[in-house]
Amino acid sequence: MDKIDLEQFEKRLEVRPLRMSDFDAIVALQQKCFPGMPTWTREHVQSQLDHFPEGQIGVIHDGQLVASSCSLILDYDLCSDWHDWKVVADRGFIRNHDPAGDVLYGIEIMVDPERRGMRLARRLYEARKQLARERNLEAIVIGGRIPGYAEHKDEMSAQEYVQKVEDKTLFDPVLTTQLANGFELKQLIPDYLPTDEDSAGWATHMEWLNVDYRPFQKRAVRAVQMVRLATVQYQMRRIDSFEDFERQVTFFVDTAGDYKCDFVTFPELFTTQLLSIVDAKRPGLAARKLAEFTPRLLEVFSKLAIRYHVNIVGGSTFVVENGVLYNVAYLFRRDGTIGKQYKLHITPAEWRWWGVTGGDHVDVFDTDCGRVAILICYDIEFPELARIATKKGAQILFVPFNTDERFGYLRVRHCAMARCVENHVYTVLSGCVGNLPQVANADIHYAQSAIFTPADIPFSRDAVAAECTPNIETIVMQDLDIELLRRHRYRGTTQNWRDRRRDLYRVLYKEDGAEHET
Repeated sequence: MDKIDLEQFEKRLEVRPLRMSDFDAIVALQQKCFPGMPTWTREHVQSQLDHFPEGQIGVIHDGQLVASSCSLILDYDLCSDWHDWKVVADRGFIRNHDPAGDVLYGIEIMVDPERRGMRLARRLYEARKQLARERNLEAIVIGGRIPGYAEHKDEMSAQEYVQKVEDKTLFDPVLTTQLANGFELKQLIPDYLPTDEDSAGWATHMEWLNVDYRPFQKRAVRAVQMVRLATVQYQMRRIDSFEDFERQVTFFVDTAGDYKCDFVTFPELFTTQLLSIVDAKRPGLAARKLAEFTPRLLEVFSKLAIRYHVNIVGGSTFVVENGVLYNVAYLFRRDGTIGKQYKLHITPAEWRWWGVTGGDHVDVFDTDCGRVAILICYDIEFPELARIATKKGAQILFVPFNTDERFGYLRVRHCAMARCVENHVYTVLSGCVGNLPQVANADIHYAQSAIFTPADIPFSRDAVAAECTPNIETIVMQDLDIELLRRHRYRGTTQNWRDRRRDLYRVLYKEDGAEHET
């Protein structure tokens, strides 16, 4: 088998400012989302881009516009016309945009009905929130449609309808999404958009408060860069089909997405569960049979990362390239792109049972939450690799592992904790539990998946941010501050990275035919 071309599995998704060249796609999307309602004219879109280009945002999936939002900045105290869309939005021309205002007003958001379920609205709301933080705006205000109300208007008032949506008795495709994204209902607005028959003319006045808002810009505020990490402790059990495996994986990704995690991590070689459905007597042959599932795994995980809006460290699996068997971890970014890391150090058991060959370089990956690296199980036990990754800018080391008993697990755990101290990084461990009696060299498992920090006062007690109960199937999540790592490198009680005695020792490594030094 030749090397897999990852581009054929990448589903490109990009959140970017809208352009005038998007006009036809914007109109087509409006027609799909709001059939029978007037669309923007070319003059509308040009005016929006002229007055506030950063506030006009689109989501592009595989080259196609699939979602968009429009907004402007207003002075909350000077605007008394929240009840009148034509006034507050200047009939869509936003010539009343005020760069010195204190609230971001959302005038429209659209998601292609055929792409719903991909958390596209969340991406747009997150982009608006980030814009509010960058501009130091006090809040986001939106006048939201309630398109589900038309079906119920003969049996209840608009007030009763939104109350039932709030307590989850009813579902509204717009209001439910806004509530899920942290917006609070302030009031109902009658005759907000009379042409909106689905909402019977009603709209909601919704607000999201920016907790980072600073009334006085000169006040000193410590910078933070929060990232939410999830790690899966995965139960190995016999399955009857690939679809059984996919359902188990989807459950964990869906859970991480629901909790708005930025990353979710799976264990090393958790894909050996698929050997339950492979007819191969010899372990070496079974490993190569497992590698045949890799294209299907790439397809599944790439779709899940986009659908649930979470970066996935997809554990690791076997891959055959030019006849050679490797143990490879894939990173599935939520923008649809894919990266991969070969396991570099192969354990005696991996070579003896399966004939695995090690890779030859450490990769560091850019993500929307900073730079990360993946060190697969045994690799974390070699401090040189973490040094290389840190030198390349990694702030989080993901460690998918697979150990059969407690001693093996403790080697991974203690080394991962040491790497945090040595390099001022976070490490995230994900392992398998349970048994696969019929799978050679993958029959028993021991794990206590965890998230570790440097051992110092600003971090978690015992340098453990979160950890699972040993040997049960579960998932744990934790918020960590990336900015805190940077400060710790220069201001920590001990400053291990800075205090290396490079006059006595150095870490040299070879990459792309050249020699490098950390």
